[in-house]
Amino acid sequence: MSKDMRKLLIMTTISTIIASYIGIFVNLFIWEYDHSIAEVSLYNMSMFISWGISFTVAARLLNRFSIRLPWAVSALCGTVAFMYLVMVQFDNRYLWILLLGIPVGAMFGFSQASQNLSIALRGKGNEFAPYFATLMVISQVVSVAVPFIAAKVIDGYGYSGSFILMIVFVALMLVFSFFMPRITLSSTDEQDNPSTRERNSLSKAFGRPGSKWIILSFLAAGVFLQFQNLFSLLFTFSITQDKILIALLNMVYTICSLLGLWVYHKIKIDEMRWLWIGMTLLAVGFLIVLFQHPATLIISNLITSVGMFFFLTVWNAQQFRFIQHASPVSQASFLVWRECLMVATRCILLSLTLPLKSMGGTGFALIIGVTVVCLVSIPFFQQRANRAVEASSLLIPSLDKNL
Repeated sequence: MSKDMRKLLIMTTISTIIASYIGIFVNLFIWEYDHSIAEVSLYNMSMFISWGISFTVAARLLNRFSIRLPWAVSALCGTVAFMYLVMVQFDNRYLWILLLGIPVGAMFGFSQASQNLSIALRGKGNEFAPYFATLMVISQVVSVAVPFIAAKVIDGYGYSGSFILMIVFVALMLVFSFFMPRITLSSTDEQDNPSTRERNSLSKAFGRPGSKWIILSFLAAGVFLQFQNLFSLLFTFSITQDKILIALLNMVYTICSLLGLWVYHKIKIDEMRWLWIGMTLLAVGFLIVLFQHPATLIISNLITSVGMFFFLTVWNAQQFRFIQHASPVSQASFLVWRECLMVATRCILLSLTLPLKSMGGTGFALIIGVTVVCLVSIPFFQQRANRAVEASSLLIPSLDKNL
């Protein structure tokens, strides 16, 4: 990997530490109050709406500034979020939850935009798979260490102590933002020509062969990723709220993912097969929870941990490979639309979970059914997109030869 990609990996590691803490303990903090699926879903919905808006704003900032600014804004939003958790309480709990989601989502939106746009603008085709594979390993290590450390801090100093600890990491993120490479869209030739509306248009984002299949892949992925994100946590929380046990379970899930990494490197097969294998494991993991036994919830998380490694490693690499030859402005527009489309379907899934009172019954089964259908469709959409790209790449040299 290049020096810029290594710097990006370090910064992403810092933000992953913060995200790992928020993903488990902020959701647990909300869940412990009333064991309400609706409250956790409402928080996540508020967060993702803010995430999508912030991602779009960050992409526009890159038309004038480097990625240093969005990273710095992300750190400041993180500070606001943790200070809010420490200092603010309302009698209206739903209002408190909605407001909490705004700075948390903004932090994730600005950081995710900085990361994705940097990868697209500076990454090379052969760097994508190693980058995401390395990032997955780092994420697994973080997912082991952070829950244990945070659980010990919460036991000793309460949630407020852990919130203050996260402010230290946010400060580190702010400092390191000044050392990030000066990656920006402002130096591109297209910057001065198209209007802002044209730069962010669907035609600019999806003007390549196979784009319609990629759009469908985004929409389906938003549903399945949100189901996995929400219920993998709630499955664990419904079994135990002991923070050390939660950390231990996360360690077991991480070991499963690392096993997936070992198998991924040991067995050399086509990446589309890995995508299908990941999809199959995820589908099985989702479906077995219908047996409604505590053991199946843990087994589900074990299976889906391996499936998510295979799936995300291939899917993310293919997404960035799809736009590697596009102009920087088109790449930025593509990533903004990708994020917004996925946020939309994430919120649709979350809205379906709001009436749920428990993880069982017809409503829950229907949500699992919708999720599995979306999941199974993704490899099909990706395959069609890849074929369209390959067909166009073969057509262009043929036309040049005839000319």
